[in-house]
Amino acid sequence: MTNITVVQNSNASLPDVPFKARHLINGNWANSSDGAVFERRSPSHGIIVSKACRGTAEDVDAAVASARAAFDDGNWSMSSGKDRATLLLKVADLIDRERERIALLEVLESGKPISQARAEIEGASDLWRYAASLARTMYGESHNTLGKDMLGVVLKEPIGVVSIITPWNFPFLIVSQKLPFALATGCTCVIKPSEMTPSTTVILGELLMEAGCPAGVVNIVLGFGDPVGTAMSTDPRVDMVTFTGSTRVGKSIVAATSGTLKKVSLELGGKNPQVIMPDADLDSAADAVALGVYFNAGECCNSSSRILVHEEVAEDFIARTTELSRRVPFGDPMDLDTKVGAIISAEHQDKIHAYVQDAAQSGASIRLGGQALEIDGLNGQFYSPTIVADVAPNMPIAREEVFGPVLSVLTFKTLEEAISIVNDADYGLSAGIWSENVHTCLEFARRARAGTVWTNTWMDGFPEMPFGGMKESGQGRELGRYGLEEFLETKTVTMRIGATRGAWVG
Repeated sequence: MTNITVVQNSNASLPDVPFKARHLINGNWANSSDGAVFERRSPSHGIIVSKACRGTAEDVDAAVASARAAFDDGNWSMSSGKDRATLLLKVADLIDRERERIALLEVLESGKPISQARAEIEGASDLWRYAASLARTMYGESHNTLGKDMLGVVLKEPIGVVSIITPWNFPFLIVSQKLPFALATGCTCVIKPSEMTPSTTVILGELLMEAGCPAGVVNIVLGFGDPVGTAMSTDPRVDMVTFTGSTRVGKSIVAATSGTLKKVSLELGGKNPQVIMPDADLDSAADAVALGVYFNAGECCNSSSRILVHEEVAEDFIARTTELSRRVPFGDPMDLDTKVGAIISAEHQDKIHAYVQDAAQSGASIRLGGQALEIDGLNGQFYSPTIVADVAPNMPIAREEVFGPVLSVLTFKTLEEAISIVNDADYGLSAGIWSENVHTCLEFARRARAGTVWTNTWMDGFPEMPFGGMKESGQGRELGRYGLEEFLETKTVTMRIGATRGAWVG
């Protein structure tokens, strides 16, 4: 590949033996009921990174029973906010202590760059500290205007046992967007990490035990969606399922939970647009577009995989973005200079490439990339930075989630047309606009059907700000106080004070 910045094998030190991952059930580390295990091979280096227990329905049954008992005995669910916050803060400190260990396994299992992994682990510990602050500031309501003899109280109580199912693209960060908020409310949990990235969740289990988490409050079952995820979604003892992953799997979880009508929170796919107006700061916008499409190799629900550029500046903007793309370092994720690492699997890389080929055959033009990268000294999957222009709104590459380092470029004439294209999508996770006119930005922010709208920036996030999507991008919210509310039930208590209630039957 010519004119692309490639980082070759850094010859960084790799683990001598695979990480051994087991289930955590009722405070004990356990093998699978049938003794089965599975291996994870690094998508960047080809080595076996981890050997994990392959869970069964029996393992899920034991984990759910443990979480149910731990919730029902009240020691955790009715503990004080102070006690729950204290545990969460201890875990945050332990995450900081183990940052390098967690980051290394994250890199080798997922293929992401080491610098990004370190930043994500740092962000995760901040989430635990923020959730700890919420544990001490939960409140309900009181109503003293119902009459002189009546008092109303609205209680906020933990929903109960929560099944947490997390993906492979941000395994430690996303479990930290869910678990500490559930624990802050007093819920107990059963967690299933992706079978492609199980190890860092197991390390989190180790840290929870070290911090003094009571047995049964947090349980981990490793393995595949069938049977582990299915059992976690259908068990009537589970009160809620929270899932991050593909829209296809999210729909199957909704179907699986329908028999018990348990609560479901979903953070699913996206086809997130950035709109580039002719008055935009084109250099800043091009840099944000590069971040948006290449961050985590595009394997990100918030990836800005389609951009809408005003036709007056389209060719200029494509040229700027192409030049920046050539300078983004792709390659060995163990090298500190690398910004884009490996693709999660060979099968997923084939899927990415199929989208690019389909677009080219349908009349789009490949301005950059469009093929696999060979990295000297590494036995893994890498895909080149790719820019596809002349894309029509009805092409699959413009409508479906590619989940790779592939940018689709569409053009428009008016803001009205741009908003129409933005909203003509099954997804509604994120959207952004670049303009120096605040009125343009505000109009777009109000009309775009997306859970998050960025103006003159992209992918900035904070624990205080809720995150989630509209339409087929999911339901419910994570982060912020809204993320805490997901794990709470509302209970109305109506009390007569003092006076005798009047008789209904004379």
